[in-house]
Amino acid sequence: MPEKDELVERLRHIALALPEVTERSSHGEPSFFVRGGRSGKQFLMLDDHHHGAAHLGFWCAAPPGAQEALIGHDPDRYFRPPYVGHRGWVGVRIDNDPDWDEVGEVIRDAYRQIAPKTLLAQLED
Repeated sequence: MPEKDELVERLRHIALALPEVTERSSHGEPSFFVRGGRSGKQFLMLDDHHHGAAHLGFWCAAPPGAQEALIGHDPDRYFRPPYVGHRGWVGVRIDNDPDWDEVGEVIRDAYRQIAPKTLLAQLED
């Protein structure tokens, strides 16, 4: 099993490869924003034992209906996170040998929920 730092770096690499994504701390966790700065919109944050959780993962924006579908498909990997779960965000564990291609798709879907159309066009190119 990879070390925590390796898992976080892999997550960071996927998120920062997206157009105009920046990283900064939010609520004590590494978080990722579209069009950084103070006005950037958050689409993903690390979940490292946040509020007593006994896992390493992340929370991210999700398309309508995706939260329920993902949790129904694999409840050991996906969960409804506190605070943002009611808005459709999904939690994803990465400490239990994830399929990184699937993780990348979840992250890109999160980005698509937040990014403006001009950046989405760059993503599709």
